[in-house]
Amino acid sequence: MSVRFLTVQEMRALNRRALGRDRATDVIAFPLAHTGGLVADVYVCPGVARRAARQVGASRREEELRLVVHGVLHALGHRHPEGPGRTRSAMWQRQERYVAALARSGRA
Repeated sequence: MSVRFLTVQEMRALNRRALGRDRATDVIAFPLAHTGGLVADVYVCPGVARRAARQVGASRREEELRLVVHGVLHALGHRHPEGPGRTRSAMWQRQERYVAALARSGRA
């Protein structure tokens, strides 16, 4: 699994090219078929993460960690609804448990 950090401009271009959305987004994950197991590319945009962190009162580091975990969960096949139910979904709750555990461990 690879994780790559992109500028706002790079993320916007990737989002436009891959998903047809002409805007920067926080994270995009692409699961890739591979005979040796799961392989995926996760792209995170720190510029978008900084804005989101300010809005929710989190540190930039915590928000970037959240996005990496979020992208990995998507690559593993987890999904969440759009809109208000997103943060109440099973995927979101799992993500927040992982983020809290990694933050406590000091390894992230």
